[in-house]
Amino acid sequence: MARKRKKNQYFTKVHENAIIEYCKTRDRYQKEILYAKLIGPAFNELVDKICFTYKFTSLPNVEYLRDDCKLWLVTILEKYDPDKGHKAFSYFSVVTKNWFIQQTKKNNKRLRREINIDDAYGEVESTYSTSKDSYSENREKTEFWSYLLANINSWIAAEGNPPELTNDLRVLHAIKNILENPDDIEILNKKAIFLYLRELTGLNTKQIATSLKKYREKYRNFKHNWNES
Repeated sequence: MARKRKKNQYFTKVHENAIIEYCKTRDRYQKEILYAKLIGPAFNELVDKICFTYKFTSLPNVEYLRDDCKLWLVTILEKYDPDKGHKAFSYFSVVTKNWFIQQTKKNNKRLRREINIDDAYGEVESTYSTSKDSYSENREKTEFWSYLLANINSWIAAEGNPPELTNDLRVLHAIKNILENPDDIEILNKKAIFLYLRELTGLNTKQIATSLKKYREKYRNFKHNWNES
């Protein structure tokens, strides 16, 4: 009789133990080894499978969302407590599914808002916007990045001048450096940007993701104000 194939072979007892060891050890090098060899690949597979199983692939920019989710799992990794009786696979499967459900809700809310705006201004747009003005678009993009850079400078100033740079300030200065020198970037995607940030800050991925989370809300407010004005 043929053996049945085991499910979830990408997330085995070995990966379960690696996560438990990751949460218990204080050795930074050991954490990086565990994540690179076992935990990271398992998380990648987990996110991809949940994304396809529950049809989250219909979300716009789903590739970026999958990367965001994988980075988010890194930031909550140490919150896992095996003593509560939850297996790591079940725990991270649930939190990953819930993360994508929240993204779906946000997307639906955004779509409803865009539809309302389109209804209100559609007639005006069809009357006065017969063609795209490339000059205006380029000028708007230039002004957007210039305005963003000015805001980042104000965020840096708001952090004060500590005797030693915090992780948040290291990341913020690195972002400023990238925006001021875009021609130095050879590859433009999320993973490459994270590598640039790691080189510029000397921080690991989890530390960078934690700092970026702090400034994500500031960026959302900036983008909202820009769109409104």
